[in-house]
Amino acid sequence: MPGIKNPIFQKTVIYICEHTQEGAMGIIINKPLQTLKIKNILQQLNINPSSCLFGPKVKETIIMGGPQAQERGFILHSSKKRFYSSIQISEETVITTSRDILESIAILEEPTNILVALGYCTWDKNQLEHELLNNFWLTSTVNQKILFQTPINKRWISATQNIGIDIYKLSIHFGHA
Repeated sequence: MPGIKNPIFQKTVIYICEHTQEGAMGIIINKPLQTLKIKNILQQLNINPSSCLFGPKVKETIIMGGPQAQERGFILHSSKKRFYSSIQISEETVITTSRDILESIAILEEPTNILVALGYCTWDKNQLEHELLNNFWLTSTVNQKILFQTPINKRWISATQNIGIDIYKLSIHFGHA
């Protein structure tokens, strides 16, 4: 919502990867790390993409996935191919944290749609539900186009338009009926 004061979460779109009775985990999908690209990560891990350094995916920006464990990488993707640590999140989305997906990206194989993030967001038991009841967040169904194809700087607006809301007409003040 527009009234969130924490700069990490202002104008943030979070893809919820897991939501159980014990809590929730998600990845921010619209906060780019300004200078970090996939090719930088490949170089740090000694994955040599050789001539593929000029491929489209290795130039993509890395996302700040959240304030927790920012040294850990998470890759959201829409591949049918599975990697060592792939977990199916939905029919269309998979999350992978293993090196083999980076090796695949380096040689321009699968997956076709990717979002690489460092860090993640978590909520304790009932915390997310409490925040939703207090109007901290808007919720929407997943839109693969927003997740993988919409430019990063347009995802917040696109996510609100996806549920028919003009975010600029919302008040930062709220109440309960």
